[in-house]
Amino acid sequence: MSFQESRRSSEDEEAFYMQCRAAYLAVFRSSLTNITSKQQLCHVLQQAGRNPSQATLSKYWSPGTSKLNFDDFCEILKCERQTEEAELMRAFKTMDVNGDGYIFHSALEKALTTKGEKMTAEEVDTIFSLADVNKDGKLDYAEFCRLFASTVHQCQTVAMQKLETDGKLKRQNFGSQSYSLPKGTASTHPAAVEVAAAHHADSDSTLKKDSKPSSRLSSARSRRSSLSNSVTMRSSSTKASQVLEPAGLQDWHHSFRKGCFFVEEDGSISSLQYQLHVPQTTRVYITIRPLNIHGPEKPSSCMTVDTALFIMSAGETREEATLVCFTESKDKEKYVWMGELNAGTYYLLPFTSGCRLKKHNKKNFPGKSVELVYKTDTGELDFTRELREVLSDIFDTIDLDGNGLLSLEEYNFFELRTSGEQCDKEAWAVCKENFDMRKNQLTRQGFMELNLMEATEKDGDSADLWVTLEAMGYNHMLELTEACPFQIDVYCESSQPSIQSLSLESGPKLLNQAVQKSITAKSGAKALRGHDNVFIFTYRGEHRISSVIANKTNQKVTVHVNNEQSRNCCSSRGMTVFAVEIPARTKMVCQHVMPINDKQDWIYNCLETILPSI
Repeated sequence: MSFQESRRSSEDEEAFYMQCRAAYLAVFRSSLTNITSKQQLCHVLQQAGRNPSQATLSKYWSPGTSKLNFDDFCEILKCERQTEEAELMRAFKTMDVNGDGYIFHSALEKALTTKGEKMTAEEVDTIFSLADVNKDGKLDYAEFCRLFASTVHQCQTVAMQKLETDGKLKRQNFGSQSYSLPKGTASTHPAAVEVAAAHHADSDSTLKKDSKPSSRLSSARSRRSSLSNSVTMRSSSTKASQVLEPAGLQDWHHSFRKGCFFVEEDGSISSLQYQLHVPQTTRVYITIRPLNIHGPEKPSSCMTVDTALFIMSAGETREEATLVCFTESKDKEKYVWMGELNAGTYYLLPFTSGCRLKKHNKKNFPGKSVELVYKTDTGELDFTRELREVLSDIFDTIDLDGNGLLSLEEYNFFELRTSGEQCDKEAWAVCKENFDMRKNQLTRQGFMELNLMEATEKDGDSADLWVTLEAMGYNHMLELTEACPFQIDVYCESSQPSIQSLSLESGPKLLNQAVQKSITAKSGAKALRGHDNVFIFTYRGEHRISSVIANKTNQKVTVHVNNEQSRNCCSSRGMTVFAVEIPARTKMVCQHVMPINDKQDWIYNCLETILPSI
């Protein structure tokens, strides 16, 4: 990508970001406020110039949804583009049988009340009351399309104007800064003003010489409460692993477990956690790596996902668990730690930053979804080849010990993930009578038979199958986009280690505690200027930069984070500019940053600024 293309891309992103902000703050007083109902989601989408149907709203607000945040809203807007006037015209023309630019009320009512997302007769009458200017029972749909487009534009304009004229909202977005358009810019539309403000925010070097004095003064005030971090990182191709595989590793005692990272509805990432028992003090070599379940002949995007493993001493209670070490180095696709562990029990907490494994909002694919079932020549229901391959991959993912069979514990990992229920021993005994099992464990063939029986009971309806596939991270093209299988390997020189999977209620809390500790222990605290009790910890690893914000004051603080000057970087937050609210006397992970392209150098340049209280 050329410099000009990169600049255009950055400007487009900032324009989009400003539109998101304007729409959100037209409904809420803060971008940190959550959307808590489908009605609120509809309202804020309309402020962004969208006209969401009930089907669209239900796609993002399922029965289990309790809230969406500003980042979720931005992701929805990326997927739900606004309806263009030309697109709407094409749809109406299909109903214009005479080709004269008009549609009779009766024809439109029949189409809109019987097909697609059905409207009521009253709603159709409303459309006519807006666009049947001659009151002749015919709709001038060209006029209606122009009215629709102007209404969309008006919604966006009003939202941008509100953001422009409300000083408190502007401070919330861009600190205390106020910018004017550079000379020579023709447009004075509020959107152009806000895009310029976003593009120049928090960067003295980008201010033009003809900026107003107030801009310079406000920028200076902001920087007195800011902290800038700039780090240049070399590409992975120039790095050598700091941890070499020990000689004679094949003679060490070995144990392993598989697992999988899953992106949840709220964008968080979850996985199973594990317990490691080491019988005696010994040297250990521990690795975690993304797992290509398709085999080396089929490259997988999962192999680019970063992984890490945090090892915590178990302690007498979960609250007493302490961080021992984590896989800080990398050897090809493996993330590695080597050292000595005392005899005892440890928690193994898998982690991925979220930079390369993110939530993908449900999109309408250009073609039909992949077919899952079909009728054979004898009229029996069967799975398509594509679905059988995916179910086989799912089998390999949930076969945690890799023995080619599913125990009741492993099968329940699948059941809890896909249905939220568990199979008890009595139901497992019934499975044994009906499906292929060996050693009281389900075979791959038995797993296929069980899923086929459930599909047959639904008479081939694919709805439940898609629920299962989506829960396991697959999209409607059967691509694994929201999950990443991994494998943990533990080698002990002097004794046989044992690993078992856990489902800890405090699992996310323990992992968050471990991640925070790993960052603060490896980096020095830097106070934000003018705020002696607000600190930034920035950890620089071999392949990842992570930061923690510590608020030691007795009131919450909001920190505006700007990564616009970074190069070849992707953030776990998914945006270059965002805000983080840190409650009183707490620490919070701010972001993780990784290179977009591992083969190129990358520059992390982050400016953190305290936002004034509103």
